[in-house]
Order: sequence, then C-alpha cells, then structure tokens
Amino acid sequence: MDTLDCVVIGAGVVGLAIARQLAMAGREVMICEAEAQIGQHSSSRNSEVIHAGLYYPPASRKAQLCVQGRDLLYRYCAERHIPHQRIGKLLVANTAADLPRLHAIAQRTTQNGVHDLQWLDAAGIRALEPALHAHAALLSPSTGIINSHALLQALLADAEAHGAQLACHSPVSGGRITPQGLALDIAGMPIPARLVINAAGLWAPSVAASITGVPRETIPAAHYARGVYFSLSGRSPFSRLIYPLPEAGGLGCHLTLDLAGQARFGPDVEWIDGVDYRLDPARAVAFYHSIRRWWPQLPDGALQPAYAGVRPKLAGPGEPDADFVIQGPAQHGVAGLINLYGIESPGLTSCLALAEAVSTMVNQRR
Repeated sequence: MDTLDCVVIGAGVVGLAIARQLAMAGREVMICEAEAQIGQHSSSRNSEVIHAGLYYPPASRKAQLCVQGRDLLYRYCAERHIPHQRIGKLLVANTAADLPRLHAIAQRTTQNGVHDLQWLDAAGIRALEPALHAHAALLSPSTGIINSHALLQALLADAEAHGAQLACHSPVSGGRITPQGLALDIAGMPIPARLVINAAGLWAPSVAASITGVPRETIPAAHYARGVYFSLSGRSPFSRLIYPLPEAGGLGCHLTLDLAGQARFGPDVEWIDGVDYRLDPARAVAFYHSIRRWWPQLPDGALQPAYAGVRPKLAGPGEPDADFVIQGPAQHGVAGLINLYGIESPGLTSCLALAEAVSTMVNQRR
C-alpha cells in the first residue's frame, strides 16, 4: 500500500481543526475515526461555551491557547456563519468569604491578556440578573456559546474541500515504527504514514501505548472525570451564563444556555475508572443544593436528566490540574508522531489555536 502523507486520529473538534489546518497547507490528510460519526465524545458532551480565558495559570498552554483560540473561533464563526452568541457570563462569589478567590481570578485574567472584565457588587448583579443572589461577581463580556455540532460540520467541510478524507468505523488498534515512518493498524489493515497526529481525546494515551517503539515513560496516565448535566424545565430567569467559583477537577456546577435559550446545569465531578456516560438521576439532589446557593428560587422538580460527558484528565483526584500536552519528536523521539494529551476544557474554545500549534510543530520538523 502507498504511504499516506498524514493521518489524524480522532474526528472530534480538535482532530478536525488540525486536519483542516494541514489540508489547507497542502498536506494529504486522512482522518481516522473509530465511531460511526464525527464528534461523538468530548466534542458533543460539553457546555458548548466559548471561554474567555479566566481560570488558567499564566503562561500555561491552556491560558495562551484559550485566549488565542477564542479570538480565532469568533472570527471563524462569523466567516462560516456558525450559530453562536457572545452572551457573557457572571462568575460569582456567594459570600464575602469567597472574595479573595474572586480577586485572585481577576488578577490572573489580566496576566492572561483578558482585559474586559467588570467587577459587580450585589446591586450591580441584581441590575443585570435579578434572580441571582451573590455578594459580588466578575462579568465576562467575551464569554460566548456555540453550536458545537455546526462547528464540527464546518471544520470537516473545510478539510474535505481541501482534499482531506474521513474514514469512520476506523479505529487504530496499534502500530510500529518503520524506516519509512509509522505503520498503523487501522480497522485491521496495516497502513503506513509519514505523519501521524494522535488527537484521540479520551483514548490518546492508549493509542500512543499501542504503537510499538513509543517510549512508555513519555505517555501520561489517563484519568477520567465524569460530569453530568441536568436541564431546566421551564423558562430560565437568566440571560447570561452563571458560574460559581471553580472546584477541584472542574469549573463548578454552572448554568449555561443554548442558542434556543434552554438552560442546563453542570457538569459536576465524579472520578471513574473508564469512559462511562451513565447518568444517575439521584445526582440531582446535590445539584439542587449547589444551585440554590445563588438561585434560591429554583423550584422543586425543575431539574431533568440531560446527558453526561467525561473529561480526559492527566491529573487524578487531589492533584493540581494538568496543562494541555502537545508532544512531538523532541519529547518522545519518534519521528513523524505528534500526541495531544489532556485536551479537556477549554479544548473546544482552543481548537483552532491547537491546530496552529500543531502545524507550527510539523513545519519545524520539516
């Protein structure tokens, strides 16, 4: 079989963005997706939020790529007419005791290049969102929402318009290093490739481990944090996204709105041993308690089970959150292989910036 120029493993939003970037640069790209359709995991099981870049440690990849990716994504949505809205969000401190943490986030955002935040006291909060009860808040005007499925379709359409090909039902079950490059076992067939981008999301560490010759010490351990969502029955009293302060493993049980105005709450954090999307309706009990800290009028019986997602974590319970990892030959010593690990939130916001970062790494190799 002829050697393929480039194989992108994973047709989530990040894999498709990378495939688009490489195809537009003139590379011959094959996208391998294990599922029957694109975007079946993290890309479609999230809050569909375009993040502004508030939370992440300064100089981290998450901070840099979120801010860069946010601007790229808003521009791309406008150019490609992808449904989205710069709706804004309030990051709230419930009590005076929460103020030091809110101030710390405000200071961090300035270091991350986010300069449009507005500080609100309780009166300012009530003026914007009368149903919201909080001591203080940061208003982020550049936070938005997006139709993630429309984004996935647009990225795929662009990639295919520049010659990329999508192969669904094509899991990568292994591979090996050869003098010509990498040979992958795709859907039971050995397929050689000069360049392989491992954007397999939740399965990126296991895909890397299945390739003989990739040093095992360079492959991070995978951890999985399930987050469930509950939708609100009835009309939401809020016109913006409402976020509590971040919690261990996530951004807290927040309220988001879709483009039709439907409100949903989540995700929570539940550490699990593997990818499992089961949603226990009993978790609503904790949701009611959490939400009523800032929306006391939430009616009984208003929360309905919606869906669950799983975060591809590189740090386990009790450990500090890990940064995005983009690992090339300089890190693992395998020519023609780039691995992306731990691409959780803000991965959707950062997808176009991640694609540019991968493209830069590929060009440096060449």
